Formats: sequence, structure tokens, C-alpha cells
Amino acid sequence: MPKLAIIGLDCLAPQLVFEQYREEMPNLKRLMERGMWGRLESTIPPITVPAWTAMMSSKNPGTLGFYGFRNRADYTYDRMTIANSSAVKDDRAWDILSRAGKKVIVLGVPQTYPPSEVNGQMVTCFLTPSKQNQYTWPPELRDEIDAVAPDYMIDVEEFRTEDKLALLESIYAMTRHRFVLAKHLTATKPWDFFMMVEMGPDRLHHAFWKFCDPQHPKYEKGNKFENVIRKYYQYLDRQIGDLLATLGQDTVVMIVSDHGAQKMDGGICINEWLLREGYLTLLERPAGVVPLHKAKVDWSRTVAWGEGGYYTRLFMNVKGREPQGAVPVADYERVRNELVVRLEAMVDPHGKNIGTIAFKPEEIYRQTNGIPPDLIVYLGNLAWRSVGGIGHESVHTFENDTGPDDANHAQHGVFIMVDPHKPARGQVEGLHITDIGATAVSLFGLPVPDDMEGKVIV
Repeated sequence: MPKLAIIGLDCLAPQLVFEQYREEMPNLKRLMERGMWGRLESTIPPITVPAWTAMMSSKNPGTLGFYGFRNRADYTYDRMTIANSSAVKDDRAWDILSRAGKKVIVLGVPQTYPPSEVNGQMVTCFLTPSKQNQYTWPPELRDEIDAVAPDYMIDVEEFRTEDKLALLESIYAMTRHRFVLAKHLTATKPWDFFMMVEMGPDRLHHAFWKFCDPQHPKYEKGNKFENVIRKYYQYLDRQIGDLLATLGQDTVVMIVSDHGAQKMDGGICINEWLLREGYLTLLERPAGVVPLHKAKVDWSRTVAWGEGGYYTRLFMNVKGREPQGAVPVADYERVRNELVVRLEAMVDPHGKNIGTIAFKPEEIYRQTNGIPPDLIVYLGNLAWRSVGGIGHESVHTFENDTGPDDANHAQHGVFIMVDPHKPARGQVEGLHITDIGATAVSLFGLPVPDDMEGKVIV
């Protein structure tokens, strides 16, 4: 039986790994030459939650029943829940392997807090409030971490900050400690399956993309942070090389990311747009910018509202479903189609169409569990983010409402796989994020459950 090691790097960008920095990342380049590689299509939406769980459960967000970090708790207007591990009702690959008697190590994979019992070790993810909370399985592993990696970091404290130097130092420290712990666990614990996720690339991209990408509207040539992302990718490559050296020659290795990254052109104040287009009605306009739940909304005359984030979750105010529903059930599809047309006609401040895409959940998912948005909207095909506050002077904004942020997510992440017992295949196409969980189960000779949606990569 083989060993499988999955090194997850949140938000790692394929255009940087496969093209721009390839020659400067010798360890990843060597893996690509020895195995197979290609772009990995993410979930809709391409967000950390639900993407990593979709990857390892081999199920789409509709089946999983959560569509982002925050999801509607019910059909009221403001109750939301956070999708931590308690929201995950489906097996992930390590659950199946644990039951089959395989030893597993799970380190930092999103949606693992609170920790669950596995046949091995688990260290939870960035959703862990702090190290004061129980964040390991077994519980006593926490004391071992304090001994071997006393400065281990769950996440950086705040990546949306203007203190770039302090943030950069924290990102490097977080990455260093994560790999120290990864090397310790794989060297000292029995394992068949190992998976880690490092959040550093995501935090770096959101904080520094405008400094490094000449195509970004705020890029300034020669700035002091111009090579920050390049140098961090080189550092990541060295860390990966050190870890690979400890894993053994017969280990199957995957390098994966849950989504990619791209420049952010600006923000669309989605509720301001809905207000001006006649779909949202206020009893009175706020004196300044406020979150929608603090505004005086006339729900009896409101058709739709939206949530902010890297994509827009748009909800319709339906009679008999929402408390003060305004859209008759018979008109639901007509109004929703009208919204799609008008959203996709959205323009930038110069009148140019930005290329928005609006998805109907039931058309992209096999089923829609939980409470899905009525529309999932990629503003400018993810080149613009969604700003949820109300009271803005314009529909367009170039300052992020939650703090400095230069990048949005992209639909494709990274996939590299080396099986030491198989010949190199080079670049491959058509890979989907749900393929990873199915492939992981199959590698151990176990039957792939019928409800897994991904294909086995061979």
C-alpha cells in the first residue's frame, strides 16, 4: 500500500507556479517533470469554505449545504451561521481511510475546527478562535505542539492591514512553524495519509497583489514590495523541498490549491446598486455607510438584497418564505431572470460592461441543501468584489469595506501529482477539485463511494 501526502497551499496561483515563477521553484518544477500537473477547477464559488471540504469529500457545495463562510440560518433577514466543522455532515477522505484502519495526519485543513476523532492526529484550521481552545486530536497532542513548535500559529492575526512589514513577518513565521510541525508529525507518527494546508499564500495575495502585478490598477513600478510574492513563492518551494525529503521515496505526493488569485479592480456596492435599480427600498437613507442589517429597510417593498464578499450572494424576498416577502411565488422566476439580465449588464465607471456572471444554484449543483442564495454572482467574473454596506455615494468603490485587499479569488487553482511507480504524464486538462478526494480513496485500493462526484485521476 502506498503513502499519500497532500500539501495544500491556499490560493496558490497557477499562473505564478506554472509560468511566471516556474524556473525559480526547483522543487515544484521537479515534481512537475516527474509527474502530472495542471489547473484545478474550483467550486462555485471558489472560496476557502466550501472549496477544501468539497475537495476532500468529493461533493459540491449544494450537496454539502454551505456556500461560503457565512450562510443563512433561516429565512429571516439577518441570521447567519459560520460553517465550521460542525456544518460538515459528509465524510472526507480521511474519515473513510480512518475507518479502513489507515493512519492519518490532518494539519490545518479548513473546516476541521472543532476537531473530530480520527485514526491518527488532527490539528485544526484558521477557524480556531485561538490556541486556548481545544484544537487537536487527540487532546494531548496540543502539549506536544507546545514543546516542539511553541510559536505555532493558527493564522496571522489580521491580513487586512496597512502595517505590511509586520504582516509579512507574521506570514513567514506562520509558514515556517506550519512546516516545522508537518516535519515533526510525519517523522514521529505512523501514517498512511498526510494532509496539510498552509494559509500563507492567501494572506499574502490579498495584502500584496497590487504591489506585484503590473496589471493591477493600483500598481506602482519600483515599489519596495514589488518582489514580495516572488520571494515568498521561492521560500515556499524550499519549505516543500525540506518536507519532501522526509516523506520517503515511495510516497505519492500531491500539491494542490483550493482556488487561484487575480487582481481586484474594485468593489461593487451591491445593495446600493439594488437600491438604485429599484429592487431594494429604505424607509430612510442612513447618514453614512452602515451594514445592511443596521439600515432601515422597507422589507414590504424590497425585492432582493445582497451580501458582501469575494462574490455576491443575492437573496430574493419571497412571499410565504421570508417574513415580509414582496415577490409572489408565481413571479419568482421572472424576477430572478430579470435580475440576471440586469446584473450581467453591469458596467464600470466608464460605461464598459465588466463581464458579471450570475448562477442559479439549482443549475450548477446536483442538489441544494441548506439555504442557498437565489443567485451566486461573480461581479466582473471575480475581478470586482461585493461590498454589502448601504449608504455609499456610488455603486463603484476602490476602497475595500473590510480593510485593504488587493486580490480576488480565481476559478482555477494548482494541481501537481507524482506517483513514484508511474511514468510522467506532463500537463493534464479537465481536472476538478472534487477529483482529489475520490483519487485519495482509490489510491488505497478502497471502493470510491457512489456519492462522491469526482473522477479518479489515473
